[in-house]
Amino acid sequence: MPSCFRPPFAFAAVLLLPALLPAAIVGTNVPALPLTAERILALPSAEQSAWHHYLAQSRAKAARDQATLAAEMTAAGLTAPLVPAKGRGVSLNQPAAFWSGPDAAHIADIVVSFQTPAGGWNKNTHLTTAPRRPGERSGHEAGYVGTLDNAATLTPLRFLAKTIAAAGPAAAPTPARPDTWRSSFTRGVDYLLAAQYPNGGWPQVFPLEGGYHDAITFNDGAMINVLALLHDLAAARAEFAFVPAELRTRAAASAARGLACILASQITVNGRRTAWGQQVDVLSLAPVGARNYEMPAQSAGESAGIVLFLMALPDPSPATVAAVHAAAAWLQKTPLRDVVFKPAPDGSGRTLLPAPGAGPLWPRYAEIGSDRPLFGDRDLTIHDDVNAISAERRNGYAWFGDAPKRALAHYAKWAKAHPAR
Repeated sequence: MPSCFRPPFAFAAVLLLPALLPAAIVGTNVPALPLTAERILALPSAEQSAWHHYLAQSRAKAARDQATLAAEMTAAGLTAPLVPAKGRGVSLNQPAAFWSGPDAAHIADIVVSFQTPAGGWNKNTHLTTAPRRPGERSGHEAGYVGTLDNAATLTPLRFLAKTIAAAGPAAAPTPARPDTWRSSFTRGVDYLLAAQYPNGGWPQVFPLEGGYHDAITFNDGAMINVLALLHDLAAARAEFAFVPAELRTRAAASAARGLACILASQITVNGRRTAWGQQVDVLSLAPVGARNYEMPAQSAGESAGIVLFLMALPDPSPATVAAVHAAAAWLQKTPLRDVVFKPAPDGSGRTLLPAPGAGPLWPRYAEIGSDRPLFGDRDLTIHDDVNAISAERRNGYAWFGDAPKRALAHYAKWAKAHPAR
């Protein structure tokens, strides 16, 4: 049985309600486990070699990242790394003329300068003003690392591809620059391929950082963003026409493994598939928690994004079609209606209020098995009432959303062409 597949799902990380806990607390969040050599030893012997190799490569890349920054700091006489400005990275929403102009070329040079030795990019970093300085971190966030979070790595790669395509085979007046951009782009794609786990998933951070960052991450579209880029690249769509055939072939194979892992990660309850978790364990593919207030559960928003991606595939397999129908059925039965989540009239902050005719509205997390909404707090407690959590978390997190509306609207048309069997 392929390593991407797993035993039936067990909801282990949200504990059953102990008698001594207050009524509003329904469980305690348990931290996600990192990928370790000890955990790999529990796998079937035939699977262990690939995982040990992956872990060794991750550690080697992390050591190189750290050594490169340390050498730069020593050469520059720094005792602490310089810190780049915080920002949203680069924007892909530009007019067509922009991509062949000097501003795009200038930003592409900056993007290249912030690429880590491992080949990725950090997040929340301003990439449009000045190139990275020797001894400067690769991003505003602490750590000399690359990540898929917040579309980091994916957006720089798409920016470079658009700039390369617009430059053509010989961009004046500096024809060497497109070659530099191509080299950076190829290293970035190689980074994505190297970051992929043997079972087809991707961690949030690579080289591995430990904790929930090692989990296969659907949160904020991380893994779907990777697969969308790989599919575009493999098909040589639009700005990816310059990509060599060999790299397109590797991207297609990687995307196929990623799709298999998505299908294997779909939660099953009593023999029926439902939705997906926000992130899943690197080895078992069972949903796991992330931050203290993010518990293992069915996640409507992330599941909607996965369903949209699966429905966009040009020739879906029977397994893919079945996964979409099952997830859509779950999304159709789990919305809340006649309620809104907004500031209360008494000034106590956001709360769930009655509003006849409002909705549909989906809770961010739903308990596996019962589908009841779940809400977490910074002290690891899990609640079934959003009004029971601290005001700071109630007001500072997106506990409800309507993203599944778009997925279900598209599903109504898609299902006619791909009926359930």
